[in-house]
Amino acid sequence: MLYFTKYANKKFELLNKYKVYFRKEQIEDAINTPEKIKKKGKNYFAHKDGVGVVYEKDGGEVKVITFYPIK
Repeated sequence: MLYFTKYANKKFELLNKYKVYFRKEQIEDAINTPEKIKKKGKNYFAHKDGVGVVYEKDGGEVKVITFYPIK
């Protein structure tokens, strides 16, 4: 199960103010099929198609903490 933290949900609105648009499907795709992935502590960092995602895995749950545009 994948869910977004309160902060991650607000991040969509914040980035939209700067004309940076992401969809939840893009975030989910970056997690499921990343081009690059790292793990630091309990957090995972995935990159794909111009988006970076920070998330945690706990059992069968994936919690999206934040995401950001990358070049």
